[in-house]
Amino acid sequence: MSCSGSAPIVTANMAADHTWTNWAGTYSVTPQVTSHPADAAEVAAQIRHAAENDLSVKAVGAGHSFNGIAITRGVMLHLDRLSGIVSADLETGLVTVAAGTTLNVLNSALWNMGLAMTNLGDIDSQTISGAISTGTHGTGLHVGGIATQVRGLELVSGAGEVVRCSADENPEIFSVARVGLGALGVITEVTLQCEPAFLLQAVEAPADYDAVLEGLDAVIDAHNHFEFYWFPNTKRVLTTTNDRVPLKAGAQPVGRLRGWLDDEFLSNTVFEGINRLTTWRPGLIPAANSFAARALTSRKYSDRSYSVFSSPRRVRFEEMEYAVPRAALPYVIHEIEQWLQRNEERVGFPVEVRFAAADDIALSTAYGRQTCYIAVHEYHRRRNQKYFLAFERIARSVEGRPHWGKLHYRSAIDLAPLYPQFNNFLEVRAQLDPDRRFNNDYLRRVLGT
Repeated sequence: MSCSGSAPIVTANMAADHTWTNWAGTYSVTPQVTSHPADAAEVAAQIRHAAENDLSVKAVGAGHSFNGIAITRGVMLHLDRLSGIVSADLETGLVTVAAGTTLNVLNSALWNMGLAMTNLGDIDSQTISGAISTGTHGTGLHVGGIATQVRGLELVSGAGEVVRCSADENPEIFSVARVGLGALGVITEVTLQCEPAFLLQAVEAPADYDAVLEGLDAVIDAHNHFEFYWFPNTKRVLTTTNDRVPLKAGAQPVGRLRGWLDDEFLSNTVFEGINRLTTWRPGLIPAANSFAARALTSRKYSDRSYSVFSSPRRVRFEEMEYAVPRAALPYVIHEIEQWLQRNEERVGFPVEVRFAAADDIALSTAYGRQTCYIAVHEYHRRRNQKYFLAFERIARSVEGRPHWGKLHYRSAIDLAPLYPQFNNFLEVRAQLDPDRRFNNDYLRRVLGT
């Protein structure tokens, strides 16, 4: 772990120059104090100092949450100096990582040791602690989200005490802390169950929307990972299957020119231009979506697992995502389509659909059920509230659970019934943070007062 043992970098923020803004630009704040602690002891000292001055504390990583989960006007702890692999056991695959390590840095370091994470999301800029705290997931009906790979945590409580937990040590804390929303303490280390490095073979292809839904069960069960993007106002989707390939088979990555054309030029440069144009002329959106659905043609390649899981996202957007029971997918997509038609709404971003296994983590959106994740997006220059509210009403009708790190309008009074272990979470929270040192407006809304 880098920079351990030195004094924390602390600044008192008196001007807008110190304002922190998340990646999407949806939230910003100027905290009274900004600190860059280098180890758990420095985190604990900052929390105790905040308590003495009656200030709230929040840890921030890459700022990739779309909502106000990381906002504080008190002490903001940046975890950038808490970075790197602390220890690794190549025989068991157990790797302990400093909490501020970004997934892209972690994945590369693991690969150099012959290891890999079992599953990842499609963006790799988050810190490991931020990813698990908000329930970040990938796709694959036989694997869970990133938090299911956690085997141990070190966190600092509201009293400034360092607490370690696992299935054997403080199991009541471990059972809820893997998806902790930043409400239980500041995570300083994460122990992950990794596995031998592997390749993924990706097959991407355009398809007909109705045909994909009709054959969905078979294709999900036949592949390690499956997802698709539906282009609203069209009947077109882009499907992706990822399947494991032995390392000895050798990687067959996308060629440099094809990779630049698809992943950089079309998916970022051209897509940004299209969204700017259609923001000015919304009537062009159906034609633009049809063009986008056909511009990305079929391709097949294999590469390091982490480079296949994730892709570059440089077009700024806002997002709402709901976890719904797997069987509810056709209904939800149909209702979105019907709402768009009835209201003559034009949406320029595709709807992303992914899948995950059930898990047993208290506030995991996949708790107790096989899950389909449906994410709606809108370009950051376009208004999204009407569309997002409509989608949320549809998802709520099938007991959908909102992603903790993305936009939603839910509150504790209607979230609690969706999580059988909700009260257990609150009990552990009362134990670790009785004074609500880590509270903020978002947590007051989703966890109650």
